[in-house]
Amino acid sequence: MSALSLPTTPGMLNSEDCLLNSQFPYQVLLSQKINKEQIYQQIGSLSALSIKTEEHGYTLDSPGAESSPPGRPLIDVPRVITEINTEYGGSNELWCMSCLSDDELWTRGQDNMMRLYNLHSKLVKSIQTKSGNLPFNIAVTQSGELVYTDANDRTVNIVKNTQIQTVIRLQGWRPLHVCSTSSGDLLVVMITDDQKQAKVVRYSGSTVKQTIQYNDKGQPLYSSDTYPKYISENKNLDICVADNGACTVVVVNQAGKLRFTYTGTPSTTKEPFYPVGISTDSQSRILTADYNNDRIHILDQDGQFLRYIDNCHLQYPHSLSVDTRDNLFVGEHKTGKVKKIQYYM
Repeated sequence: MSALSLPTTPGMLNSEDCLLNSQFPYQVLLSQKINKEQIYQQIGSLSALSIKTEEHGYTLDSPGAESSPPGRPLIDVPRVITEINTEYGGSNELWCMSCLSDDELWTRGQDNMMRLYNLHSKLVKSIQTKSGNLPFNIAVTQSGELVYTDANDRTVNIVKNTQIQTVIRLQGWRPLHVCSTSSGDLLVVMITDDQKQAKVVRYSGSTVKQTIQYNDKGQPLYSSDTYPKYISENKNLDICVADNGACTVVVVNQAGKLRFTYTGTPSTTKEPFYPVGISTDSQSRILTADYNNDRIHILDQDGQFLRYIDNCHLQYPHSLSVDTRDNLFVGEHKTGKVKKIQYYM
């Protein structure tokens, strides 16, 4: 099986920045600056488009798509409620995390094991991937089943009890990040073997229901490199992608039409906006981890910046997950710690 090559722009990569797999060297620049102009030349500058209602191969469902009423104000000073210590850290960095419940969360590091921890830092369960490869990304379905992507063998897999079922097998494309939707579909971010195309595909089981790849001008919505493209469905059914390679959060509506992009806010930070993990909450707010600046950005559903979470002593925040009570779980990439943060009243 042919391996993908990482971007080779001078000054952008070194061996310490990347997690390498012997078959598929896919992740990920996390400490170097990205040249935004270079990205714009490759994929085009993205601008917000008006929202239209016409359908593009996918039927919009009106129930549940309404905006959440403003009922929960943000607190002035977010606080860490719980700190979960995992076995990650050092050479086994924490890459992905997803809440199974308000009390347990799935994790994956730099090996082929996926581990379930509770709030008391106890390892509850471990599962090895079916192929023995390192999982690229993990998610939890509405019914509580673990989903993971295997970029090496081009599959998306679901863990049912102790059995692992392959539900999607690709040809010419490799699955990167995945999330489960409120309707039970899977949204999968994928790139071609030659890293020239990227798209988001909606699956119902193994059946393709929708493909999201271009804006109204025919420009690619997403960068096609192997940098992280974490994905989350918002409560208003928007699809949110933190496109790390483009230093941009890209949000499309349920029909795949571009609503807006977010590239950070003018600030006094030393490093540019560098989004990695992304999640949403009951108020349709969007949260994304700004890795280089040790902070979380909170946006409203229309992309307006609301505030930072920058007072919780975060170190290299990478993966995010929100529980049913709107508590935010932040996985620290290098320390391996998971911090549970209260940010609502």
